[in-house]
Amino acid sequence: MYNDVRLEKGMYNLSGKSFTAVLEELDPSGAYIGTELESLDAFERQLKRYNIRVSGDECDCVEKFFTSTDTAVLFPEYVKRCISKGFDGTVLSSVTAAKTVCESGHYLGCVLDDSAEYSSTSQTMQMPATMVTEGETAIVLEKYGRVINASYEAIRKQRLDVFGVMLRGIGVKLAVAVVKKAMTVLAENADYISVSSLSYDSLAELYGKFDCFDMTTVIANPADASKIAAMEQLSDTKISADGKMILPFGSELIKTSSLAENTIIGIDRNFALEFITSSGLVMETDKLIDRQLDKITVSITCGFRKIMADAVKKIVIS
Repeated sequence: MYNDVRLEKGMYNLSGKSFTAVLEELDPSGAYIGTELESLDAFERQLKRYNIRVSGDECDCVEKFFTSTDTAVLFPEYVKRCISKGFDGTVLSSVTAAKTVCESGHYLGCVLDDSAEYSSTSQTMQMPATMVTEGETAIVLEKYGRVINASYEAIRKQRLDVFGVMLRGIGVKLAVAVVKKAMTVLAENADYISVSSLSYDSLAELYGKFDCFDMTTVIANPADASKIAAMEQLSDTKISADGKMILPFGSELIKTSSLAENTIIGIDRNFALEFITSSGLVMETDKLIDRQLDKITVSITCGFRKIMADAVKKIVIS
């Protein structure tokens, strides 16, 4: 049971396993099906065990994690979860078709040659071929990170829900830096139309350039996104239940400062982009456990690759 789990620093340093994965092995969530703890994972059960409240009217302060050596072990996972929640809640998840974990700092994916026409063939003719070969140029994964300077004395009395919001904000901004690379990869060598000014007609033309794939997503800089939202033809545009703007062609409009002005990208999010990472977010856990918070480092090493080139089109405003 979760009350019997022994918490140790070393649980963060097991190769290939996250802290939560280690906890789940010691305290499987499957054992709680049908109980009041069914909705909690192994980490959340430890918060309950030590009565650490991270939200709500009776939310605790940061110092609650440091009331014992056991509870201090939980603090790095709390920090990581907050930053990850901000990171994962950005547009990155809305533009990625697949995620690949690569143990190396270089990634050599497959290349698809699909140029032969898809057509009917007679029994005596050889069928057109699609070639899948190993890529010739490796993608070099890049490191994105941040150092958070915050002494224990400065944050010990801070409510955990407020501190959590700050950490999520850092995760969001870290993701924005990563998404800039994604936008560069999507835009590079993409089939495009050139226009002198952004209009509804140019968006419709972009939609018409998609053949086999659909334009599920339109990505624009905030300035261009506001121009799209203000178009007369979009006055009756649908807003989804979660507040997303759906254009008349069924495309979701995504606004991101990671894309430069005067470029609008249309993609089929199910086929366009591969997100490659050597790991999830990485943090120095020992210092957090020991309350040496002067420098909290968080980083991710990642890169991107276009999967299906014809699932990406763009507008260039000259």
